[in-house]
Amino acid sequence: MNTSVNFCGLNFKNPVITASGTFGSGMELSEFADLNRLGGVTTKGVAITPWAGNPTPRIAETYGGMINAIGLQNPGMDIFLKRDLPFLEKFDTNVIVNVCGHSEEEYLKAVERLNDSSADMLEINISCPNVREGGIAFGTDPVMVENITGKIKKISKKPVIMKLSPNVTDIAEMARAAEAGGADGVSLINTITGMKIDVNRRTFAVANKTGGLSGPAIKPVAVRMVYQVANAVKIPVIGMGGISCAEDALEFIMAGAALVSVGTANFHNPSVTIEIVKGIEEYMERFGIDDINELIGCVK
Repeated sequence: MNTSVNFCGLNFKNPVITASGTFGSGMELSEFADLNRLGGVTTKGVAITPWAGNPTPRIAETYGGMINAIGLQNPGMDIFLKRDLPFLEKFDTNVIVNVCGHSEEEYLKAVERLNDSSADMLEINISCPNVREGGIAFGTDPVMVENITGKIKKISKKPVIMKLSPNVTDIAEMARAAEAGGADGVSLINTITGMKIDVNRRTFAVANKTGGLSGPAIKPVAVRMVYQVANAVKIPVIGMGGISCAEDALEFIMAGAALVSVGTANFHNPSVTIEIVKGIEEYMERFGIDDINELIGCVK
């Protein structure tokens, strides 16, 4: 039985990886999940300089998931390269570094710093606000998506995955823009903008007023978008959004995702990724599937 997937020229022992921002850089959850069993680990977003993030409160539980407005708090590239990446090098798994920035210059500087690192692949978070364009997120304008993708690809020595925002009218248009810019692959979906009001305090549940909704509540939207994108571009897709069991992961795979990324579920079940790996193996045995690649995009 073969569970391995070739994604952008890299071999993943299985299609299960972690989602950025939900697994730290592996240190926090490595005692609950054997990183050697995972196809890959995606780090929390890292910028060229430290980011303080948004004011608190920054997280609120909601029906079927959670809202977060962390604001991509991170220690910056220097600490990441000195502390986080060396920890992940100890494990037999692919390392995908999530990169964020407020401007083209910040993205490009971060990518350059990672060129000679042990990172296997870069995932570019284009939901960041572009300070030069009045705060519009890079990922909501197809021209901006193609432009930033092209500039990153020119300097990156690593495969480049563009992480797409669902907060757009046409997700396929954004994926085609990333492909036109030279992206090696795309990942989706990022969180959906949401809001929760604390009726007892009569104020917003998170200080930022709005935040990113994630968890099982967004899964049907995410599966639909992954299906649309997988059928709109020729580059491979990483699917994510509300995956909490093997059946969820298999939905994304059958919709066209070559890899599946597990996020919010890590918070209430830190062993969930390993359970999903085992669940996919059990499914393949039960239905006599010899190769996981037979399932990718099998639903048309």
